[in-house]
Amino acid sequence: MSESVLRFLERSRFEVWLVLVIVLNWSGLVDVKCCVALHGQHDELEAKFFEERAALEAKYQKLYQPLYTKRYEIVNGTTEVEEGAVKETAPDNEEDQEKGVPAFWLTAMKNNEVLAEEISERDEGALKYLKDIKWSRIENPKGFKLDFFFDTNPYFTNSVLTKTYHMIDEDEPILEKAIGTEIQWHPGKCLTQKILKKKPKKGSKNAKPITKTENCESFFNFFNPPQVPEDDEDIDEDVAEELQNQMEQDYDIGSTIRDKIIPHAVSWFTGEAIQGDEFGDLEDDEDDEDIEEDDDEDEEDDDDDDDDDDDEEESKTKKKSSAPKKSGRAQLGDGQQGERPPECKQQ
Repeated sequence: MSESVLRFLERSRFEVWLVLVIVLNWSGLVDVKCCVALHGQHDELEAKFFEERAALEAKYQKLYQPLYTKRYEIVNGTTEVEEGAVKETAPDNEEDQEKGVPAFWLTAMKNNEVLAEEISERDEGALKYLKDIKWSRIENPKGFKLDFFFDTNPYFTNSVLTKTYHMIDEDEPILEKAIGTEIQWHPGKCLTQKILKKKPKKGSKNAKPITKTENCESFFNFFNPPQVPEDDEDIDEDVAEELQNQMEQDYDIGSTIRDKIIPHAVSWFTGEAIQGDEFGDLEDDEDDEDIEEDDDEDEEDDDDDDDDDDDEEESKTKKKSSAPKKSGRAQLGDGQQGERPPECKQQ
């Protein structure tokens, strides 16, 4: 979100305040000022809360690091686990014996619904070389970054791929922009593009097949995030909305990796975390079903009331049609006695 948009929002808030003052008339101006002062005190306390929360998160991030380091060593086979004891393993020439936990991060990410949609079958070969994922806060500008550590592989030369998120307000959060590492692909190994070969038409002078390069879906597009133009005031409304959706989806992927995959990678690998997510979805679905059932019951009650009214009117019509004819005066009298006042019909 650009500074021009933020200025517009601030101006809008001021205009809303002016309208409130006018509507409430000048007699209510003192009350409004008191409310504004209270709101200012609330903002000060909230800012202190965010500050203390950030310090608490930083404290526990340091406490988590030794655990993450041990997890890295076990997953990548640099330590050997025997009956709960962890000990270092000396390098040997037993190449046929695979150590550690193969495809640990690939499996963990594929078990997450958000990330599974981003990983194509072609990506799996490269993601098997993923050794570790780490995240850290950045202060200037505010935000966070994700580091993906890869073993030597036949797909690209980078040993680390980084994704950085710059936030205007980290606590809201409002995303300013995202930056990804440019991947150095080995020739013919790019996973974000595919080469299409088309046979030349019959009788064409050029007998060579026509090659065309097209972008394709891949998890590694994550490192080439959507970019906000510097001059965003002239952007078409539809284009701006599409760009907003792309940025939200990109941030959703990054925050999922940071908040779910990294701290709970083992649970995602084993599948335990999937069950937890499913239970959460089931609770939401049950709440929605309860609301729908209440609505259905209300509609049924309304239908029953309408049917009762129709039956009552129908029975009255039958009584009137079957009654013997009398003089006009008598009919008027019977009518007055037989009909109840409107308020009595409701009883």
